[in-house]
Amino acid sequence: MRFATWNVNSVKARLPRLLQWLADTGPDVVCLQETKVAADGFPAGEVAALGYASAAYGQGRWNGVALLSRIGLDDVRHGFAGEPGFPEPEARAISGLCGGVRFTSLYVPNGRTPQDPHYEYKLAWLAALRDTLAAEVAAGPAVVAGDFNVAPTDDDVWDPTVFIGATHVTAPERAALAAILAVGLTDIVPRPLKGDHPFTYWDYRAGMFHQNKGMRIDLVYGTPAVAAAVRDAVVDREARKGKGPSDHAPIVVDLDPLAG
Repeated sequence: MRFATWNVNSVKARLPRLLQWLADTGPDVVCLQETKVAADGFPAGEVAALGYASAAYGQGRWNGVALLSRIGLDDVRHGFAGEPGFPEPEARAISGLCGGVRFTSLYVPNGRTPQDPHYEYKLAWLAALRDTLAAEVAAGPAVVAGDFNVAPTDDDVWDPTVFIGATHVTAPERAALAAILAVGLTDIVPRPLKGDHPFTYWDYRAGMFHQNKGMRIDLVYGTPAVAAAVRDAVVDREARKGKGPSDHAPIVVDLDPLAG
């Protein structure tokens, strides 16, 4: 099985690139984030032409997550139990069964600044996610992937001193990630295509991508059976190049058949 996660930063703006990437890369399952369309505006017909069933959860110009699968897509769930809102729950989580594995696509709240109410919302959201996953990871093989808007360690940002006082790197955010992993998940760290750091996000500002001044904030977490089956995982940096890219690159993971 090949699966991927990608914050496309508007599925409409990125649709030609997404369709070409799907044709070239051939993932069986894709977790998408920041689709920025309502569910009825998702390009289900276009991806269906390439053999993918889709499930989308969106709210127009903001947020939005989706799943694409060519190996089955069942038991689709929007959001998760106990999910807090800001003030209402947002389109930030969708999950479904694909080929015997439960895939969850996440777009974690940004947090804005540590002084902003959005930061407290982010921490509450991650805590509620942890509680839900604690109950789900024992149910069978699972992948939790997406834009977590947290860099797990200082090694996951190009220069830690630049981020002092900012979100994405604070101790409470990183502790929230560690608590999620502690329920029985493994961080499947991809290999980079450039440099020593598997960054997945680069700001659009001139030179940031070419100088590899990035962050690893797109993450793939798997249950033990999934983690043990990983044959390869890579940041598809090529998808960040060219005209009109997303500011994130996809992560592509290849799995051997799962044991049992």
